[in-house]
Amino acid sequence: MISRIDLRGDALPEGGALRDLLPRAEFDVEAALEKVRPICEDVHHRGTAALIEYAQKFDGVTLEQVRVPAEALKTALAELDPAVRAALEESIRRARIVHREQRRAEHTTQVVPGGTVTEKWVPVERVGLYAPGGRSVYPSSVVMNVVPAQEAGVESIALASPPQKEFGGLPHPTILAACALLGVDEVYAAGGAVAVAMFAYGTSGPDGCLPVNMVTGPGNIWVAAAKRYFTGRIGIDTEAGPTEIAVLADSTADPVHVAADLISQAEHDPLAAAVLVTDSEELAAAVERELEPQVAATKHVEDRIKPALAGRQSAIVLVDSLEDGLKVVDAYGAEHLEIQTADAAAWAARVRNAGAIFVGPWAPVSLGDYCAGSNHVLPTGGCACHSSGLSVQSFLRGIHIVDYTRDALAEVTHHVVTLAEAEDLPAHGAALKARFGWKVPTQ
Repeated sequence: MISRIDLRGDALPEGGALRDLLPRAEFDVEAALEKVRPICEDVHHRGTAALIEYAQKFDGVTLEQVRVPAEALKTALAELDPAVRAALEESIRRARIVHREQRRAEHTTQVVPGGTVTEKWVPVERVGLYAPGGRSVYPSSVVMNVVPAQEAGVESIALASPPQKEFGGLPHPTILAACALLGVDEVYAAGGAVAVAMFAYGTSGPDGCLPVNMVTGPGNIWVAAAKRYFTGRIGIDTEAGPTEIAVLADSTADPVHVAADLISQAEHDPLAAAVLVTDSEELAAAVERELEPQVAATKHVEDRIKPALAGRQSAIVLVDSLEDGLKVVDAYGAEHLEIQTADAAAWAARVRNAGAIFVGPWAPVSLGDYCAGSNHVLPTGGCACHSSGLSVQSFLRGIHIVDYTRDALAEVTHHVVTLAEAEDLPAHGAALKARFGWKVPTQ
């Protein structure tokens, strides 16, 4: 059901050589880019008419309007299962606690007497958030995108989710109910690259969408390709690929827990990655045995879980020691990394590359997906070595405010002029000389 990669016996290679030995899904955004390019440009030129046409083509629905009526949001919330509403409210509450603490304060530094640099943090003015609606529906992604944007102070928030034939062309009602709970009333029935193009270019008309400054949220390869296409025109969070879980475990780990956690991410998608890194042959064998009955007892077996576990992106990786295991998980840079070892907190503290780290047996990834308070929009495909998950900081821009007096400028003018001339940019130095009668102030 899941393959093995045995890295025992020899010294582990470094850097890229080690990464090349590890399992990873194929996710060719560049190839998808060529397919989404004409779609994006069609939305640019035809606007709402193109959105309606693609809803018919890709989602099998006939839309009269793309923007979701306010009444549909109210109805979705009113009809939401009370237990689901309570769970969403708790998820929102915990996410707000964590994300509110991420706010940044303005800070002024006195560089010299009379010379200060202030860094102020300004939220992005308008954002477009994407909530997937393909194989599964993710109201939790609505929470994870909206809460940090709101806590950052973003004034204008729009959300898009694919139209659903079952619900008359509206996004899934649980998505709409989550929007209503969060106070987001600008919602569009648009999916994939079409939604990203709508956000990037904007559309006209009475239910048109104004262009946004930034698009965030997970999605399929078409969403990732569209984000790449528009990078530079808009900001993006990340080109999210298939979900990943890596578990670093030793002989103290419970194979029942490890198997359950691997399956929990495999049920997302046939390209989902489930990786166990361990120095225990006994644990590896026990997890392999445990996978069979647990997979047989759940849903989405043939179309998601079995292909995900059997795919090239999933494996049990055997190493000589936890020290080697740490090198492997750092090279892998998992979206979600569980540490199930003795003294798990100490090992977790040494990890450098992961989207989010889950410490010990009582912090499974599923907790982070919904109710830990952390954010589940995380870097995939090894991007955790250079990128972070979604947070309040994702929606903030740091702006430096430079304030110098005449005397403070005079004191440093000779250095500025020297550096400008060293770079053969004399006009840079002249901009200072002009303020002092074209003479460099004497020191």
